[in-house]
Amino acid sequence: MELLNAIRWDRDGLVPVIAQEAGTNDVLMFAWMNRDALTETARIGEAVYWSRSRQRLWHKGEESGHIQKVHEIRIDCDADVVLLKVTQQGHEPGIACHTGRHSCFFQRWENGAWHAVEPVLKDPESIYR
Repeated sequence: MELLNAIRWDRDGLVPVIAQEAGTNDVLMFAWMNRDALTETARIGEAVYWSRSRQRLWHKGEESGHIQKVHEIRIDCDADVVLLKVTQQGHEPGIACHTGRHSCFFQRWENGAWHAVEPVLKDPESIYR
């Protein structure tokens, strides 16, 4: 399958994936995919990742309802990173991070320390079972 054969998979059969919001170009999160995750993502048009901690496929939003609708699947020039252009669904504005924030990249280095610069949009205790 051309979709899979173009990718330069790492020795564990994984490829890093960046989820980017289609409308704003905000980088929402970073995750991993294996062949099954990429195949399923392309098939259903929603982000499916490989969870290294759970050791299984993880359909983004399966617990939280914060599904990522995939508009485009791209690879970088070396074919070793996947970029998903997505619409983050399930809450307005979309929540991609398990901390209840829009983006997982909510901490910024300034004045010698890390600072949270994006608000919690929804209490994570109310999102996850």
